[in-house]
Amino acid sequence: MITAGYICLAVDRVTVSTQTMISVLVYLSDAVTQLLEHKEEYTQFGVIRYFAEYFSSVKNSNHVLFREYNYIRATPHNRASFIRVFWRCYRQIGKSGDLLSMLEYRSLLQLLCPDFPVEVVQSTTRIVLMEDAIDCLMSFSDFLFAFQLQFYYQEFLDSVLVIYQDLLAGKSPNTVIVPTSTSIEQLPSVVAEENDKDGQQQDGVESSTLAQCIDALCDRFKHSHPSRSCMKEILHETDKVCYYSFLMNLAKHETINQTIGALPSKDELLIDPEMDQELDKLIAQISVSPSSNSSGSAVGGLKEVQRKASPRRNIHHRRKVESDGSTEETDSSEN
Repeated sequence: MITAGYICLAVDRVTVSTQTMISVLVYLSDAVTQLLEHKEEYTQFGVIRYFAEYFSSVKNSNHVLFREYNYIRATPHNRASFIRVFWRCYRQIGKSGDLLSMLEYRSLLQLLCPDFPVEVVQSTTRIVLMEDAIDCLMSFSDFLFAFQLQFYYQEFLDSVLVIYQDLLAGKSPNTVIVPTSTSIEQLPSVVAEENDKDGQQQDGVESSTLAQCIDALCDRFKHSHPSRSCMKEILHETDKVCYYSFLMNLAKHETINQTIGALPSKDELLIDPEMDQELDKLIAQISVSPSSNSSGSAVGGLKEVQRKASPRRNIHHRRKVESDGSTEETDSSEN
């Protein structure tokens, strides 16, 4: 009965897309799982209140903080929410003008999602640095917009990369190669050929051909993908294009940013009056208690903010926050 009632509430009695219904079922399943795992804790203040606070946190995009990677990538809303949380937590890095390495950005992401995979961070870094030297330092804004594109459209970009590599190798796009004993024996020569082509990759592929392949991919693709008009606009600007330069132009495109809806425009990226007010309050709390330990005062303020973030995080997640004081609202204040 609870499940049926909340399905009706979530879809608001209108016809919804398959993706929307899948997202609703993800939240229902997670809410029930969390309730059953910690029912002694949550039933103290009532099941109805628990569900109300759970879906309120989903609506306010606070539900992804400290959650596992499979959950934060489960729905488009979760992905956009995590991108926004990452921006709000570490906005001060961009404001201060600090440049960070790939490993440092990975560490920041893992503070918010402990099992966040390094592969996504590496792919983001290649977009920013055009695969030249992924150990170079990057600005916060460059990394953030590239990360938004890579994380939100990951499945689509993986498919585009396969197409690009096929075109670069002179193959028909989307050709499926089944490994055999013969192909395995020939592997060293194949590797040598690939190494010989490394110098040619900077030339890229024909933009018009890639545009046609991407358009065909969009027709059959089941996940989210960037606007076709944006991709065609970028590809029509040059005769040849490299994969990562294409992605970097996509990452900087304001239409892509507006479609995802997680971040403000680049001009307003470092402006957040609400966050600044929270920081001012926290600083004031620390200043008022000169005799107390500064870090202890900060943690006390952080706990209060953290308790509002997500009503159904796992117990071990909450314990972790209480030990290190990291929250969406205050990580940026440490920089």
